[in-house]
Amino acid sequence: MNQLQALKSFTTVVADTGDFKQLAAFQPQDATTNPSLILKAVQKADYAPLLKEVVSAFRGRALDEVMDRLLVRFGCEILALIPGRVSTEVDARLSFDTQATVTRAERVIELYQAQGVHIDRVLIKIAATWEGMAAAKQLEQRGIHTNLTLLFSFSQAVVCAQSKVQLISPFVGRIYDWHKKSAGASWIEADNAGANDPGVQSVRAIFNYYKHFGIATEVMGASFRNVGQITALAGCDLLTIAPELLAQLEACDDTVSPLTRALDAQAARTMNLNPVNFDEAGFRYALNEDAMASDKLAEGIRAFVVDTVKLEALMRLA
Repeated sequence: MNQLQALKSFTTVVADTGDFKQLAAFQPQDATTNPSLILKAVQKADYAPLLKEVVSAFRGRALDEVMDRLLVRFGCEILALIPGRVSTEVDARLSFDTQATVTRAERVIELYQAQGVHIDRVLIKIAATWEGMAAAKQLEQRGIHTNLTLLFSFSQAVVCAQSKVQLISPFVGRIYDWHKKSAGASWIEADNAGANDPGVQSVRAIFNYYKHFGIATEVMGASFRNVGQITALAGCDLLTIAPELLAQLEACDDTVSPLTRALDAQAARTMNLNPVNFDEAGFRYALNEDAMASDKLAEGIRAFVVDTVKLEALMRLA
């Protein structure tokens, strides 16, 4: 047995890619996409015709509509290859507009339904801003399930739980990146690996809190830089992993390096934890106090916007 197979015995494995032709090799349950991954895919020869096909079919429509149709087309191709759900992202430029996020999400779902896709097979990805989480709360009440992304702080996770979102994607690698850069020359890699990785510790704290208080929201670790971060979160509800790291897990013999459960819901229930609640002012203050989360949330939104604009530019040329 290899480590990927072992991981699947503890955790639902999700593929983090727009390159759907890689999916069959790893047999993930679910898949996640984002503007950066779709941009990367359509620049490959395998996917350029798909971009042209969608743009040609809907030429003359508003660019934002054509964009949603492209994202849904990728999502449908992915869903044909996996048994579970696909996550499709709302335009990051709407991250601070609750109503616009709701409207855009509803359109994405309508486009999926027009292709015969059941609503339960789609998660709408939304940045975990206050406005994004408010939009997610409305969508969940309407039966549209959400995946709150760009999540870097415990405060974001608490508000997501209060909003009863379906799933959160706490980022591991980007938290690790921030702390490593902040530490500079004093960073010692061995001291900050595995269970000591600051990104791993963040996800573990959220997981334990959710399980202790019986919060139904699923926890899906995301944004990994190395296999050690993944194995240190074995037992998490889900982990979304890039194909390159899936391949590394598959190449590692579990009998040589046995993978064991690192997160345990049952153990979390016995912990001495206090419940936390945030109103808007409290949340904004808590996020502001967390320099890493504030920096990475803002940076993540900017980066997704940059790649969305690049994708729009390619669509204009198609």
